[in-house]
Amino acid sequence: MDFPRSYKLSEVAEILKCKHVGDASMMVKGMNEIHVVRPGDIVFVDHPKYYDKALQSAATFILINKQVACPEGKGLLISDDPFRDFNLLTNYFKPFELSKTLIHASAQIGENTQIAPNVSIGANVRIGQNTIIHPNVTIYPDTQIGDHVVIHAGTVIGADAFYYKNRPTGYDQLKSGGGVLIENAVHIGALCAIDRGVSGITTIREGSKLDNHIQVGHDTVLGVNCLVAAHTAIAGCVVVGANVKIWGQVAVSSGLTIGDHAEVLGKSGVSRSIAGNQKYWGTPAVPFNDYVRDLVSVKNLIKKDRSR
Repeated sequence: MDFPRSYKLSEVAEILKCKHVGDASMMVKGMNEIHVVRPGDIVFVDHPKYYDKALQSAATFILINKQVACPEGKGLLISDDPFRDFNLLTNYFKPFELSKTLIHASAQIGENTQIAPNVSIGANVRIGQNTIIHPNVTIYPDTQIGDHVVIHAGTVIGADAFYYKNRPTGYDQLKSGGGVLIENAVHIGALCAIDRGVSGITTIREGSKLDNHIQVGHDTVLGVNCLVAAHTAIAGCVVVGANVKIWGQVAVSSGLTIGDHAEVLGKSGVSRSIAGNQKYWGTPAVPFNDYVRDLVSVKNLIKKDRSR
């Protein structure tokens, strides 16, 4: 998530009311989660297991809950609760803006695009040309939709990420300040849910087609010309390659990669990253031929046991 302008490290520390370590004049450009950080970004870390990963990441600034040696060329923001302060920055730089009209005044809608009744379009939404939005679709703020897109009734684009921290008082939500990008010629079925990024952009690449009742989690990227069948659930931070086919009732765990031209058969559970150019089946999903071979082996063992 980019800030509206660059801020000095000392200015950000003042916003958070926390101590900073490093050159106070270093310029902060934005903030992001660890998997999408860039130079100039702030990343937060609040668990010793991930200190080194955050300190060695591409992020220039680390919001951390321990006084540690500051890597050369970087800056630290020392906080007693980095999770809370990351939320504070999201609220400061990207506060939620509730639309009080069906189509927010800031929304941009391209030529020949058709918007059906009861469609809600939030702030800073951009929709391209020759796109069709069917009734009762909800498009949250900071969503970009390309040309020749079709979105069917009841779909929700840009709802908050499912991201919580378990505290003694209950679950604390990590605020979502990212967005959603739907590229050209994407078709999205009825009653789908595509969550916005926490700090980055959830992306559906050009030409992909989604059936009804599909969940796409925060910051996930679905590649070019993918086909996804009904009742599939893809968790957050997944990278799906180009020309991937995912059939009905598949579940994909968070943070995984699915290679180009992979095919995942129905009711499979993808619990680890899988390579492209193969067909997968089962839970956990394995190459289809391996799964069939194992099934045959089990059946043969059962036959032998029954014949005794």
